[in-house]
Amino acid sequence: MGASAPALSVKRGERLFVELADSPQAVREAQALRYRIFGEELGAKLKPGEDGLDSDEFDPVCEHLLVRETKSGRVVGCTRLLSNSGAAKLGGFYSESEFDLGIIPSLSGHLLELGRTCVSPECRQGSVIAVLWSGVAHYIHQQQVDYLFGCASVPLGENDCQAAAIMNRLRRQAMAPEWLRVVPRVPLQTTLSADDVVDAPLPALLKGYVRLGALACGEPCRDPDFEVGDILMLLDMRALNPTYARHFLERV
Repeated sequence: MGASAPALSVKRGERLFVELADSPQAVREAQALRYRIFGEELGAKLKPGEDGLDSDEFDPVCEHLLVRETKSGRVVGCTRLLSNSGAAKLGGFYSESEFDLGIIPSLSGHLLELGRTCVSPECRQGSVIAVLWSGVAHYIHQQQVDYLFGCASVPLGENDCQAAAIMNRLRRQAMAPEWLRVVPRVPLQTTLSADDVVDAPLPALLKGYVRLGALACGEPCRDPDFEVGDILMLLDMRALNPTYARHFLERV
């Protein structure tokens, strides 16, 4: 939990609500969900730490956004938010471990990195991701964020072809200009060219980025620990899609 978590306007829906973690216990609930999804379900190689928790050196300087079931209080979705000031304490953003970010860290204004997003498996067909995005929308509105960015994970598929197909769709639909491009430290292993790969549907988190107006800043990074491809997405708040912004803001 960040040292000075701002208040987040919360409306408790009949099924779900979103909030910022306001205690170490709430952060642990997010870390426990992350462990269940990343460690147990996906078999990711997590950093050693307390049993049943996914934690790293970024957690103490991040804000943690949680989606809870209204009746049970159970955390069913989460993400974490890392600001310029938090990144400065650690010498950089999380995504710098996967990409040469080029000009992005030096963009003028308030930058916010989104990461470690996950949703309980039984809730992935519901509205959890939309409620989570509504919390992100309120946070960036309250904090006057200028740029939102983060790694959106996509499945690799056989020979990394599924990740390449998703990237193909982004090239046609939401690609950043050259001056905003990043370079993956570990590129995909596929040898197929873009012309040899058909487009594939976007996963929910990535679709949320694109609907808001975010752009893909280059080719995916292959994450061997999580066995996914990570695509760096960047949203300039001046290019925010007003229709979807209202949609997310009205949910809370």
